[in-house]
Amino acid sequence: MARSVKSEIARARGAFIAVGVFSGLVNVLSLTGSMYMLQVYDRVVPSQSVPSLVGFTILLVLLYAAYGALDHVRVKVLSRVGVAIDRALRPAVIEAVMTLPIRARAGLEGVAPVRDLDQIRSFLSSLGPTALFDMPWLPLYLALVYMLHPMLGHFALAGALLLIAMAWLTERKTKAPSREAAATSAARVAFAEAARRNAEVIRAMGFTQRMQARWDTLNERFVAAQLGLSDASTSIGSVAKVLRMLLQSGTLGLGAYLAINGELSAGSIIAASIVTARALAPIELAIAHWKGFVAARQSAERLDVILQAAAAEEAKMPLPAPSSTLSVQGLAVAPPRAQAPVIADITFALQKGDGLGIIGPSASGKSTLARALVGAWVPVPRGGSVRLDGASLDQWSVAALGRHIGYLPQDIELFDGTIAENIARLDGEAPPDTIIDAARAAGIHDMIVHLPEGYGTRIGEGGMRLSGGQRQLVGLARALYGNPFLVVLDEPNSNLDSVGDGFLARAIQSVRERGGIAIVIAHRAAALGTVNKVLALQGGRMMAFGPRDEVLQKITRPHGVPTSEAGASVPMKLVAPARG
Repeated sequence: MARSVKSEIARARGAFIAVGVFSGLVNVLSLTGSMYMLQVYDRVVPSQSVPSLVGFTILLVLLYAAYGALDHVRVKVLSRVGVAIDRALRPAVIEAVMTLPIRARAGLEGVAPVRDLDQIRSFLSSLGPTALFDMPWLPLYLALVYMLHPMLGHFALAGALLLIAMAWLTERKTKAPSREAAATSAARVAFAEAARRNAEVIRAMGFTQRMQARWDTLNERFVAAQLGLSDASTSIGSVAKVLRMLLQSGTLGLGAYLAINGELSAGSIIAASIVTARALAPIELAIAHWKGFVAARQSAERLDVILQAAAAEEAKMPLPAPSSTLSVQGLAVAPPRAQAPVIADITFALQKGDGLGIIGPSASGKSTLARALVGAWVPVPRGGSVRLDGASLDQWSVAALGRHIGYLPQDIELFDGTIAENIARLDGEAPPDTIIDAARAAGIHDMIVHLPEGYGTRIGEGGMRLSGGQRQLVGLARALYGNPFLVVLDEPNSNLDSVGDGFLARAIQSVRERGGIAIVIAHRAAALGTVNKVLALQGGRMMAFGPRDEVLQKITRPHGVPTSEAGASVPMKLVAPARG
């Protein structure tokens, strides 16, 4: 069962019950001031008893100390509940962050789960929740005011109902602006992240000002939404605050009128004013924190939808490591948040030791097929399967499958850390010899040891301290780490020189020699020298599959350029459909 904010709040019900008990004691102790004033004005002053005044004052100090301690404890408990929910949901949230971009349905891609989780934790650590726990005690305070005098009770009840109506109005007025603020905030963050990633391109090609103009437009929408939300909540909050003060003062005035008519004592006037203020304070506090409450509620709703969409996989039966076959049957795959498949009806099989080259014109579906082969993208419903040793990829957990897969995408993403950490896929317990073996297989061991800090060299965000070719070879070493059974390389020589091409050819050959399967997507024929089979794609369909030389002979070359010319572009037009 997928975790959710609701389920974690349910798990914390014991803590919430404790907070409720503490809130009850806090609300009883909050009557200390009014009772003290009642005793001073109705007993101490008329009797002029100093010992009574001292005794009441000592009791006042002790009760207020207990009040402060209990109030502090309940706020700390709520803060710990927020941290507990954060810790419980953190793994699922991080999984959602990594899963949503490639598997989420439309409408979820702009949401930031981490930010939503922070919002929930921050709200639970604020004073907003304490107002919700204090509100149920409103009838107690009203009852005490009624005990002092029915007219005062009617007055306090009318004030409470008016403030409750204002709280309802706050909910109505802030709901739409809050949703708009959340949506514009997500769009703004996404745009800023895209600008950061493409800073070099933006600056080099001189469209900084146009990016700034787009940012200004998004920012204005965000600011307008935030301003609308702030205006809706703070204006009603200000009115509520003034109204509460008027009600407190009005209680004094009404009490004075009743005292003049001999229906109320002086101490009761002060006590009624204090109790009325205490009764209305939680409502005023709730209105003041309504913006945070609405934001936390919407964050919880979004987070529950996201966690359900990217639910952690249930424990699956461990399977033997694949060692024999890769089979693709009727495969059809669409990009995330798209409906129409980019590739369809792809069927082929490979045995251990095979090397497959995938060729075809641009937009023929080569990279889509690569993503499906490694399990990054899943087939559309009834869209076939990818199987290792007869088991479809979804029969493995993500972690278990990853140990048997090596993948080098077109756009290489490295992480801010050391070269060793990147090769080892961030495994802090990776054996050094396994890392070195992967580096040797990619041909970069000598390059790494000549760096000032060797394998401990930090490469910066995205590998910015390495050249394009070095990044590609580090990515290749990461793909080869742990001797995975299936290695899929998407245009692995796009940034390599002739020496790098040699390293790549040896790496592919080594995968085949140890009984693995190597798949290479290529635009240059040089990358096909070490494969024994070729699959040709065109328009998302498999047009040919079979032994390398047979498939390449079915491809026409303009101007008679021979297909075997080293380094030449892979042929882009097929003579006729063929199946192998």
